[in-house]
Amino acid sequence: MTPDVLPDLLPPGLRLVFCGMAAGPESARRGAYYAASGNRFWRVLHEAGFTPRRFRPEQFAELPSLGIGLTDLAKTQWGVDRVVRVTQADRDRLFVAIRTAAPGALAFTSGRTAALALGLQRVPFGRLEAALCPQKFPPVFVLPSTSGSNNGNWDRNGYQAHWMDTAMALGFRTA
Repeated sequence: MTPDVLPDLLPPGLRLVFCGMAAGPESARRGAYYAASGNRFWRVLHEAGFTPRRFRPEQFAELPSLGIGLTDLAKTQWGVDRVVRVTQADRDRLFVAIRTAAPGALAFTSGRTAALALGLQRVPFGRLEAALCPQKFPPVFVLPSTSGSNNGNWDRNGYQAHWMDTAMALGFRTA
């Protein structure tokens, strides 16, 4: 069995779990989630109101103290999202992990990840209708990717607002 590139961060009692596609090359090298210099995840997490301060990638293990967990759809692969191959085993593993951890909500950190995980062609940003999600899943949110490859679209498309709206909907942020 191939070991996970990054460990799941899924203790019981979480308010929210963020799920990415797979560890990127820099994340795999550093052993930390969202570690690429161009990735906005840690900045956006703070600016949207999920965290009281900006964390560094190597501090990811501190997130459960704030009710936040992390996982990836493809745990045994690493690379840029467009080259990661998602299998049914990856999807099954994710479903079991989320059902076992039973967080208050699940947020996919890209539309492509959500679509592949849920077996859909496309998904809108925001909270998904329950009918599109597996049974016994918590509420599911789809957020724009914070990847550096998405930086050109970030401000022009108002992507930050989706993150802020999710933080507010889940009680991490107040007006």
